[in-house]
Amino acid sequence: MLYGVTGSGKTTLAERLSRLVGIDWVSVDDATWQPGWVALPEEEQRRRFEDVCAGESWILDTAYAAWVDVALSRAELVVGLDYRRHVSLGRLLRRTLARNLDHRPVCNGNVETWRQTFSGDSIILWHFRSFTRKHDRLVRWEADPALPPVLRLRSPRRLEQWLGTVAAETEQVA
Repeated sequence: MLYGVTGSGKTTLAERLSRLVGIDWVSVDDATWQPGWVALPEEEQRRRFEDVCAGESWILDTAYAAWVDVALSRAELVVGLDYRRHVSLGRLLRRTLARNLDHRPVCNGNVETWRQTFSGDSIILWHFRSFTRKHDRLVRWEADPALPPVLRLRSPRRLEQWLGTVAAETEQVA
């Protein structure tokens, strides 16, 4: 299970890791947001991710608070992208700008708009609202022996080093 603040690169990592180790990944946003930016009810989200996490192997690009316990109970590893704010915020600003300009679909045909970017539901505001909470959660998880191991990566450079190790281990097994 991947975890981190908005803009840290969880989905990009999920795609890369999936290709590297040959395990399918699930885009949480695709599974939870319907067209028109309508979120599935939390009960339905929970049911969906109970099914996903009951599988033999999976990679999630995040876990929402309403069902994170489901993923944590079955995960073998939590990879936490716990970067400094300027890294994730910079990535988020660039991504949001690009999506507003080119209108590429984000999930289920949804697109980001300028109106949304500057609204009370802004993804950028969400970054500020959730940054400390997500960092603190990763620190708590890392210290809790009852939970799966947490690999808390503090920089993109450290992530690349870890992916290099995963790639080398994958080649040895193959």
